[in-house]
Amino acid sequence: MDFDGRILPRTGGFGRFSRLLAAALWLPNVALALGFFSELLYTEEPEHHCRPDPSLLPLPLRNLSGSDLLDAALPPSSAGWSRCQLSRYQEPGEQRSNESSPCTQGWEYGSSAGLRSNIISQWDLVCKERWKIPLEKVSYLIGWLGGFLVFGCACDRFGRRPVFAFSLVLVILAGVGVAVSLDYIMFVLIRVFYGSALAGSFLTLYITRLEICDLPHRLMITMIAGLFWVAGELLLPGLAVLSKEWRILQGVITTSQVLLLVYWGCHSLFPESPRWLLATQQLDRAKKELQRFSEGNGVNLDSEMYDEDNLFTEMDSIAEGPVQARYHSVCDLFRTRVIWKNSLILGFTAFIGTGIRHCYLQNLQGYGPTFYFVYFLMAATEAVSCLFLCGTVNKFGRRAILLLCTILTGVSSLLLLALTEYLFPGIELAISILGILASHAVVMLSIFFASEVLPTVIRGSGLGLVLAASFVGRATVPIMDLHNRKGFFLHHVVFSSFAILSVLSIMLLPESKRKSLPESLRDGESLRRPPLFLSHAKDDLPLLSSSRTPHSDYNPENYSRLMTATKKMLSREPSPYQADRRLLEHLQGEDNQALTLDT
Repeated sequence: MDFDGRILPRTGGFGRFSRLLAAALWLPNVALALGFFSELLYTEEPEHHCRPDPSLLPLPLRNLSGSDLLDAALPPSSAGWSRCQLSRYQEPGEQRSNESSPCTQGWEYGSSAGLRSNIISQWDLVCKERWKIPLEKVSYLIGWLGGFLVFGCACDRFGRRPVFAFSLVLVILAGVGVAVSLDYIMFVLIRVFYGSALAGSFLTLYITRLEICDLPHRLMITMIAGLFWVAGELLLPGLAVLSKEWRILQGVITTSQVLLLVYWGCHSLFPESPRWLLATQQLDRAKKELQRFSEGNGVNLDSEMYDEDNLFTEMDSIAEGPVQARYHSVCDLFRTRVIWKNSLILGFTAFIGTGIRHCYLQNLQGYGPTFYFVYFLMAATEAVSCLFLCGTVNKFGRRAILLLCTILTGVSSLLLLALTEYLFPGIELAISILGILASHAVVMLSIFFASEVLPTVIRGSGLGLVLAASFVGRATVPIMDLHNRKGFFLHHVVFSSFAILSVLSIMLLPESKRKSLPESLRDGESLRRPPLFLSHAKDDLPLLSSSRTPHSDYNPENYSRLMTATKKMLSREPSPYQADRRLLEHLQGEDNQALTLDT
């Protein structure tokens, strides 16, 4: 059955209960964002230098203190004092050293991102041990990537609600483990599981919010959820300033995630998706959820229990007897043609949107405090991207806006690549901000677009693949840091080329505006690319106008179902006119026989 056109309106549509439920599902994004962006604070490198070693100083210099001691003990560098070297004096009376040696007494650290200490100062991950920082970042992102793949397949098999509850329990356990980590190895391993569990919670929330909405509110609900994600991102630095220590901050974040257990305990705050239950043919459970939605929206389905047009009666007539639940796996996605093509294209654009962002961030160095300027700029551009998509995508269509944002991303990257040496600093900053804004929009719209074109039976698996592709692009930055950021120019060239290539591939996507979410694989395969310049009603491209053609009310599938139901009704209940009809048929047969004899 058409869930958006036939079932959802009869249960109250996007009524009071559905609106309150959508609003309740926005709040967990704040706690999940705290967990995700904590990585930036934990791995932000603080100011540091070697702790002076008096044994390496001559006797006349050992009584110095403060900056004088640092001037004598630390060799100078272009940025002030050397971070990884100590001065070594050859002669006892020599006043200035001409050699250096590695740190012997450890390091002294300053505060970073509001924290007096993080994992870098906790385990001295500087100088020769600095490579462990990008390794930890890559491991954390791999955890998110694996979580999207595993929990995406799980929510298509076991449902959205149980997978969310299971992943949330893992988030809490792993969060406690991170806070009490004893060494670097333990921290890295637990953070992998922590990222995987966060990915599972984020994915199930995203899909559930989408599936409870009717057609006109899908975009708005999703973008407002993105603004709550930005709210968590903005809240984190304040919590860091209040916590001072990274272990305390992790405890605060985990406490906020413990509060989300109320969604597990209260079924009304996180019900199972009735759309998924119907798509997998779990009719009994679907009826219970639909009954709960209708009661919350103020619609009484019991009043039409004996009506021929009753919703549950219609569901039973279509099922034609008891049916067994039918699940699909990610392998079914690979066997399709159109669905796999759409997923591949949208995963590619999401990969480009996250991977190319580093090319713009490199041009922001030197503007204000490095960490806070970049951090709050990224949050602001993400919020502006949400508002931009919310105001344009429903008007001009998903495909057109995705094409526009991808073009802006590629053009901004090419301008920086070719003209950096000739641009004024203000123009360079403006182009970089425009590129960050466009890349944010590309990623968010690619994910939302994929959730609309993927069928319900494999929406978790398919969307998990698209999100995993976006995190592959995000992981390219710490991978370059493993090689001391060598190859940045090649990274910029490759992603600029990918951005131009993605412009061509976007033209192969369908348009999902004003269309119901596909439920089965067959529905997903029917979403083919519409003609670009033929129909304004299909594409609704900007600057193109054409006459709108009225939609036909005739639906062959509904007509065939009506005929089937009519035949069943006639076969079950005897009609008072059946005897007259048989007599009429008998008389007509006798007249035809007499006419044949006369001839």
